Amino acid sequence: MLRVHSEASLFIGSAYAVLLQIAHPGVARGVYDHSDFASRPLHRLRGTLYYVYGTSFGTDEERARVQAIVRALHRKVRGPGYDALDPELLLWVAATLFHTWTRMYELTVRRLEPDEAAALLTEASVYATALGLPAQDWPATPEGFDAYWRRAVTRLEVGGPALEISRQLFRPHNRLLWPLTRAQRFLAGGFLPPDLREAFRIPWSARHQRWFDRLMRAVRALYPHLPNALRTLPGRLYLRSMRRNGGWTRPPRRRRAVT
Repeated sequence: MLRVHSEASLFIGSAYAVLLQIAHPGVARGVYDHSDFASRPLHRLRGTLYYVYGTSFGTDEERARVQAIVRALHRKVRGPGYDALDPELLLWVAATLFHTWTRMYELTVRRLEPDEAAALLTEASVYATALGLPAQDWPATPEGFDAYWRRAVTRLEVGGPALEISRQLFRPHNRLLWPLTRAQRFLAGGFLPPDLREAFRIPWSARHQRWFDRLMRAVRALYPHLPNALRTLPGRLYLRSMRRNGGWTRPPRRRRAVT
């Protein structure tokens, strides 16, 4: 198994993947109606990574547990015009993960060989099929995925819900997180195609592009030489946390209502 998912460098594409996901109107509406990035951004990230790392590197029991939890959560996310278990939405969200992981890995580590890309594509299918996507709906080859991706991105549309989610994502209530979210906004701006970057109202200029290019050159030069223990540290920490919490995050303490 290619350990692409364990690389810490994948985190630089976190906001990029989220913005791609919510650029799909159905995904944006479901997230807008059922999530709160502003007040609990780290909780949201933790839950996503428990699912990713638990599915990728957990035991059979852990994998089954986190997948069952996510399926149960998704069953509640439905409303006018969207259903989180809609195969189209499952396919798009999982596709953004595969696309982002491949792009970040090749940017920071090395190019994937064709057989490696095909193996990673097969591995990535589980993030959708475990939630209900029919296996035959997942692209069978990298060429098939590329064709699907080209079609899918033409249907993206950044509407009001997506803009509000991005505002919450980059301006959470906890101001201590703002330096991190500003950095993620800048990185997402560099990775997004110009039309989506403009639609999400991310400021960009020739100077931004120069800074982004210099940063990426530095990352490409330095990251592959980091110790493997450091490059895989986030995944090991999240797995440890997942196991300590019995497979998921502890439920948040309820706040007393203000009257």
